Amino acid sequence: MSVAQEKKTLKITQTGSPIRRTKDQRATLIGLGLNKMHRTSELEDSPEVRGMIRKVRHMVTVAGE
Repeated sequence: MSVAQEKKTLKITQTGSPIRRTKDQRATLIGLGLNKMHRTSELEDSPEVRGMIRKVRHMVTVAGE
C-alpha cells in the first residue's frame, strides 16, 4: 500500500459509565464496539465515526488523531 492508500485508524477507549445516560448514547457506544469500561476499539477514521465519537466524547478517549 502506498501512503495515499493507507487508512487512518482511531483507537477509542471507553472511560465513562453508560449508567444514567440516554438510550441513544448507549447505542452509540455499542455502535463503536464499546459497552464495558476500559474496552478499546480500533476503527477507521471517517466522518461517521467522528460524529459518533463527538456524541459520546465525555465517555471516551481517542488516540491516533
